[in-house]
Amino acid sequence: MPKSKPWLPWLILAVLAITWGSSFILIKRGLEIFTSGEVGALRVVITWLFLLPFALKRLKVLNRRLIGLFVFVGIVGSLAPAFLFAAAQKGIDSSLAGILNSLTPLFTLLVGVLFFKSKPKWFNIAGVMIGLAGAMGLVSVSGTGNFTVNIGFALLIIIAALLYAINVNTVKGFLQGVDPITITAMSFFMIGPFAAVYLVGFSPFVNTINNNSQALAGIGYLAILAIVGTGLALMLFNRLIQLTSAIFASSVTYFIPVVAVLWGIGDGEKFNAGFLIWILLVISGVLLVNTKSLTENRFSRFVIRIFSGK
Repeated sequence: MPKSKPWLPWLILAVLAITWGSSFILIKRGLEIFTSGEVGALRVVITWLFLLPFALKRLKVLNRRLIGLFVFVGIVGSLAPAFLFAAAQKGIDSSLAGILNSLTPLFTLLVGVLFFKSKPKWFNIAGVMIGLAGAMGLVSVSGTGNFTVNIGFALLIIIAALLYAINVNTVKGFLQGVDPITITAMSFFMIGPFAAVYLVGFSPFVNTINNNSQALAGIGYLAILAIVGTGLALMLFNRLIQLTSAIFASSVTYFIPVVAVLWGIGDGEKFNAGFLIWILLVISGVLLVNTKSLTENRFSRFVIRIFSGK
């Protein structure tokens, strides 16, 4: 993290939380018109077209090693999750979706330790658990508190969270020296044509366009999701991975329920005092995840004292 700009990762984290916390409503709107496969493919194809000019300018950076990495990052970090989340939102309630999505930092920690020789300190691990508890509590008090489980749809989000964790560790471990625009643009350059072939040749997209008067509106919702929530957001996310740790970057998923709650309050939903407690727990957990030493800053020491009882 640049010493002169210690606030930059937190600013990026906040922007990503707001962006991705607002994305589920766009997916929902898209699913009202298109199938889950069409939504996943459209998200990838539109992002690919948006990033194509960036990718064409960077073709000279390609070599055999980078081609393989960009294909891998494109599949596990974007292509597969786009289809998995669209399919899952057909049969899972938002509360459970929020909890399962918040497993990403935990998976990031486990994948890093098992395969990338990551060595987090005990308080970083505690931060992952505290942040997860805060996210679970927040979605509980903001909903019915009854998490209806459909194992099949829940498994789709769990797989997507695991893929995100693998992607974050891959970018951190093997693409640290590549600028984030190149990582994002070239990964979509590799996977975009496959999504386009599926969309036009193997999905009912053409029929939907010809017969559904709301199709263009649906494409509009998904274009916002693709350009802002995928293309631009992934550039920021890849930069965040390089500035901080893989675990800290993935902890953005803890803030997604926070943003969802704030959207609900802004839309006239009743404020619950429990919101503030769980939000503070989420923030405390993320602070511990990003702490390198117990004496790093006053706030970190304060959080440690609270949870250690000292």
